[in-house]
Amino acid sequence: MSMTLQELATKIGATIQGDGSRSVSACAALDKAGPSDLSFLANPKYIKMLADTQAGAVVLGQADAALAPKSLTVLLAKDPYFAFRQAVVELHGFRKHPGSGISPQAVIHPTATLGSDCIIHPLVVIEEGAVIGDRTVIYPHSYVGKNARVGEDCQLFANVTVYDECILGNRVTLHAGCVIGQDGFGYATHQGRHHKIPQVGHVVVEDDVEMGAGCTIDRATIGVTRIGAGTKFSDLVAIGHGASIGRHNLFVAQVGIAGSTETGDYVVMGGQVGVAGHLRIGHQVKLAAKSGVMDDIPDKAVWGGQPAVEMSLMKRSMLLIMRLPDIFSEFRKLQRRVSKLEDNAKNTDSSSGNTSAR
Repeated sequence: MSMTLQELATKIGATIQGDGSRSVSACAALDKAGPSDLSFLANPKYIKMLADTQAGAVVLGQADAALAPKSLTVLLAKDPYFAFRQAVVELHGFRKHPGSGISPQAVIHPTATLGSDCIIHPLVVIEEGAVIGDRTVIYPHSYVGKNARVGEDCQLFANVTVYDECILGNRVTLHAGCVIGQDGFGYATHQGRHHKIPQVGHVVVEDDVEMGAGCTIDRATIGVTRIGAGTKFSDLVAIGHGASIGRHNLFVAQVGIAGSTETGDYVVMGGQVGVAGHLRIGHQVKLAAKSGVMDDIPDKAVWGGQPAVEMSLMKRSMLLIMRLPDIFSEFRKLQRRVSKLEDNAKNTDSSSGNTSAR
């Protein structure tokens, strides 16, 4: 879609600095944008690109707008990243799902219930007693188990599996290969053998959750594994049985949460964070990438490291680790000096003893 910058600014709640009559039709990065493209800057790392960008206009915050060339048209916004998001919606819209209706090649149990305006692609299997909400889209090779429930306006991409009894809220998006409700990792070791514990719980994924490709959510041994409303996962996130993830959490790729751990609301975890079982992670906690969490964390804390500790302590520790080669070199020098002093002292004592004897 093409529109003038003035029209676009009105729709996204920005103000124009420059020529509002110019039209734009797409969004692009600062270094790739052309005269018909809109770009944005939210990270000061890229501030130097403003001088050379060919974009028709750039969405900026107040501080960055003061650094923009006078020739550059600016859409000034209080929250430039969100304003750019709104612009992408206006100019590009959301993904349009192919297909319509229920494919005759889908396998749907007679007792399953499908809402209105669903799109069910070929080779989808929906089992006995399952319920699918209105306007939900399910892509090929996906499976919805017995008595599972999928809410309204959900999107299940190819090869998604929702096991029996599991519940998805409304507007849940599961990207390709997600698995909801597989058995948790539960075994009782007895007389040298690992005996499987039946996993009789289930999974509840609340409203407005989105998971990237290949995420896995274990069903609880007993009770519920819960993913809170508004939470977003990147790819390859694994949640253990009986865990409870709070609302509006953000987990980057390869986060792993062990069983029975609980997170508060608005928790952010960088890539490859690992959290041990039976812990409590407080509200608004932030964990740096690759953190290994072994202890409870209080609200609003920022931790990092392996094992994870408070961030200022982690930074001091890392600085010491970086200095270890120099520290070790100084230590070896001190060892040699002490050894030399000890040898001199022994020689002096020996000389004194010989003089006394004469």
